[in-house]
Amino acid sequence: MTSDVQTASRAGRVVAVVYGAASYLVFLASFLYAIGFVGNLVVPRTVDSAIDSTLPVAFAVDTLLLLAFAAPHSVMARPAFKRWWARIVPPVVERSTYVLVSSLLLGLLFWQWRSIPAVVWHVEGPIGRSLLLAVFWAGWAIALLSTFLTDHFDLFGLRQVWLFAAGRAHRPLAFRTRWLYRRVRHPLMLGFLLAFWAAPTMTVGHLLFSAATTAYILIALRFEERDLVAAHGESYRTYQKRVGMLLPLPGPSKSPHESSAS
Repeated sequence: MTSDVQTASRAGRVVAVVYGAASYLVFLASFLYAIGFVGNLVVPRTVDSAIDSTLPVAFAVDTLLLLAFAAPHSVMARPAFKRWWARIVPPVVERSTYVLVSSLLLGLLFWQWRSIPAVVWHVEGPIGRSLLLAVFWAGWAIALLSTFLTDHFDLFGLRQVWLFAAGRAHRPLAFRTRWLYRRVRHPLMLGFLLAFWAAPTMTVGHLLFSAATTAYILIALRFEERDLVAAHGESYRTYQKRVGMLLPLPGPSKSPHESSAS
C-alpha cells in the first residue's frame, strides 16, 4: 500500500479524490432523502406515498428491494469480501465504492418502493404525535452524531482518498469509546431504529420497512461483532460485557485501554 501511494501519478490521485468526493455526495443525498422517505416529508416518493400496486405485488417488490440493499451492504462489509474485492477495486477507493453502491441501492429502493397504505396504528393526540416526532428526529441526530464520534470522513471513504492524494498511507484509526459509545456499542444503528419506528401513523408499508430493516440490523450486527472480536480480541470482549449492543446499560467509565465500536 505504501509503495502504491508513493508511485501514484498526480492524475491517479486526482481521480481518487474526485471519485471519493462524488461517492460521498451520493451518500449525503441518499441520507437526506431517507429522512424524507421515512418521515413522509418533502420528497416526491415516501414510504407511504410511492407507486400504487396490488397488495401481493407491493409486498413482493418491496421485499426484493429490501433484500437487494441488505445483502450487498452486509457482504461488502465483511473482511473476506474486502480481501477478494481488493483484487478488482484499489484499496484506496474500497470504502468509497462500498458507500457508493450502498447509496445507489438505497436510491433504487426509494425510486421503486410500493405503498401499502393500510393503517396499523394512528396516534391522534398532539402530545403523543409530538413525542413520536421528537424521537424520530432524535434518532436521525443520534445516527449522524455517532459517525462523528468515530471518524465520519474515514467511515465514508474521504479520509482514505485524501491521504492517498497527499502521498500518505492510510492506517486504521484507534478504537475509542467516546460519549454514546460508552453506553451503546452501536449508536448508529440505535439511531436508525428509533427513526424507523417513531411513526405517529404506521402503515403496513412502513411496518414492512421498519420490521425488515430491524431484522437486517440485528443479523448484520452479529457478523459485525464477530469481526470486531477477531480484530480487537479480549479488549472488545471486555467492551461487550460492559456496554449494551443497542440498549444503554449502566456501567463504569471507560478504561484507558478499552476500544470502541464502529
